[in-house]
Amino acid sequence: MHNLERRIHGRDIDRRTSRPFEWGLEFLTNGHSPHDPRDFIRRYNIEVLADSEGFFTPQPSLKSDFEFDGFWLRFTSGITTPYEKNNQVHARFFPARDNDLAVIISPHWNAKQDTYIALCRLLNRFGISALRLSLPYHDRRMPEGLTRADYMISANIGRTIQAVRQAVLDIRRSADWLFARGFKRVGVMGSSVGSCVSWLAFIHDERLEAGVFNMVSGWFGDVVWRALTTSHIRRALETELTAEEVREVWKSISPSAHASRLQGLRRPALLISAMYDLTFPPDLTQIFINECERHGVPARKVFLPCGHYTIAHTPFKYMDAWHIVNFFRRIWREERKRNKRK
Repeated sequence: MHNLERRIHGRDIDRRTSRPFEWGLEFLTNGHSPHDPRDFIRRYNIEVLADSEGFFTPQPSLKSDFEFDGFWLRFTSGITTPYEKNNQVHARFFPARDNDLAVIISPHWNAKQDTYIALCRLLNRFGISALRLSLPYHDRRMPEGLTRADYMISANIGRTIQAVRQAVLDIRRSADWLFARGFKRVGVMGSSVGSCVSWLAFIHDERLEAGVFNMVSGWFGDVVWRALTTSHIRRALETELTAEEVREVWKSISPSAHASRLQGLRRPALLISAMYDLTFPPDLTQIFINECERHGVPARKVFLPCGHYTIAHTPFKYMDAWHIVNFFRRIWREERKRNKRK
């Protein structure tokens, strides 16, 4: 399985651009340039963790913020970046016959525009609407000159922090739109980096009733440092930082750094991981799972016998989809039964 993972990864290795290390402080400041970038990033992460609620909460949405043509939803992102195309969020909406339930889907890094469409339609078959988001710097949001979503995750420390935060705010604004349309129950589902941003939205927004987190890990920097997928980024990072420093500079966007928010979290979650994952290594996944168990989060765990790339191939993609759809069906069916008994 590991050999197969490496073979699939190698198919597009020539398209992966190794960009130089940058602190990217301009993405985190109002134009001023701190003298000591290391100290600035350290203090920045401390401040974010002290007020993560403010950091991951967008400005209140207005009805006029959203444009919907019956198929595509468009709205201005909660963060203004230097890239105009990236500031406009695009999402495909797949309505179901039941206008009560909806799931916001956040794809994996470098997902194509047509991925997850089959999952959306499968959710529809069971009465669940789906809103498939485009992540920052992906497909219609990709700046000119790029062929991959390199600006979402890169050796630019500040831009990566800003991109992850932007993705979280986009999820929460999408939820605003769904609730305004009359949906009563909204969940989230994310894969890979989409799992990370969905989790950060989930633990900061109590309106999100349930979540599926497809391939999970606790420390953003550890994944980038050790992942097969981001080995080209590590080569740039290690010109300036150690593994421990990489964990620290991206602490604010790491699920494990927000573990204190798990205390009292009793909304259902499904954690899916791949047993032979060379991108989200199993030991990093286990750290995340242990934190949920320690805080009593009602999370179900599924371990699929595949890897990060092979999860998108037969038969594993069907196993994955079955667990995702069945989770939402079951938890919302059980909730309706409880409400009827009341």
